[in-house]
Amino acid sequence: MASNTNNSWKTTVIISTSPQCDEPSQILLAQHHRIRRSDSILSSAFVFPSSGTAFMLVTPEEFPAKLENAEFFERIEKFVQVHRNSFLLLQAPVHGKREWEILSSVQNRFLGCNLRVIPVHSAADVVKGMLAIAMASSKPNVENLRDQMSLACTYIIDHSPVWKMLQE
Repeated sequence: MASNTNNSWKTTVIISTSPQCDEPSQILLAQHHRIRRSDSILSSAFVFPSSGTAFMLVTPEEFPAKLENAEFFERIEKFVQVHRNSFLLLQAPVHGKREWEILSSVQNRFLGCNLRVIPVHSAADVVKGMLAIAMASSKPNVENLRDQMSLACTYIIDHSPVWKMLQE
């Protein structure tokens, strides 16, 4: 069901001009999303203006041998400061010990801020994850979800035996 909604939902995506974004952008184009290339956003970034989400795609090879290297983390920090709803996508075909150390290091470094780290395996996984998050957080979908949650809460309260017992 989620894949059907992804195919019918079309949006504009602003993508950096870095070569790392080429394969995911081709997949997005094939799904008929509007792509805008920009030099003004950070390297390997994808921005979904309609939902206010941004994604940075990184590979384990980009991380320095010593995970304490401040230069790479400054790039991530700048990304987090610019985008209020940010996600870091760590792309690796297989997530071994090094990849999990990177994930742990990034999560520890940015604990308490608005960065979420998501491990992905392929460009298809990158696109699938980005579209699911962006679609769920886009304005009409968020409002619909909020309305459905409100209706569900009302239904539970109205039909709950505990609430009936408390009312009596």
